[in-house]
Amino acid sequence: MAIEEIKKTLGQSKLIAVSKLQPVQKIRELYEKGQRQFGENYIQEALLKFEELKDLSDIEWHLIGHLQKNKVKNIIGKFHLIQSVDSLELAQVLSKQCESKNIQQKILIQTNIACEESKTGFSESLLKKIWPEITKLPNLKIMGLMTMPPLAENSNEVRPHFSQLRELRNYLKTHTDLSKHPMTELSMGTSHDYLIAIEEGSTMVRLGTILFGERPSRSVM
Repeated sequence: MAIEEIKKTLGQSKLIAVSKLQPVQKIRELYEKGQRQFGENYIQEALLKFEELKDLSDIEWHLIGHLQKNKVKNIIGKFHLIQSVDSLELAQVLSKQCESKNIQQKILIQTNIACEESKTGFSESLLKKIWPEITKLPNLKIMGLMTMPPLAENSNEVRPHFSQLRELRNYLKTHTDLSKHPMTELSMGTSHDYLIAIEEGSTMVRLGTILFGERPSRSVM
């Protein structure tokens, strides 16, 4: 589907083009069509693309893949938004590294709404429990929540998970200093369920296949 057609369906939601494993030429092609926000999963691949595409100074890079604590020092100040902060320990490491470089990092909290063992992220109960602690960390700016619901043949099956994330975000906003942590964003929805996500309040959808086509088995720079 053409990116112009997709954007017409998004309303106020932001489009994050998931460019993992895609060649830089395809990123340039979308950039030329007006796309500015791109999501990467793998640190090493992302850093190579940053260098290759450094002439495109107004790109916003989002980290949407799992971030290992020992890789944090390599990416401080290089992503506009880290969407995958999935543990208190990771948040603490991020905050410490940002403080050492006098950087404020925008983040989303990854939430495992369905409590799937195969996925990382906070359960709703754990996030509520540690919320006072994570919001006190300096140098982090919590913009909202992110989730990846279970895969489902019927996209409507994921609707309750999106609804639950929205309700959790709204609850946390009432327990947050919004001048420090805006909590405006809900990153939810991918190529097969983004329309449902938008109906349930998504402010960011992460689309890959529908924009780029099937991704290759490994990155082609």
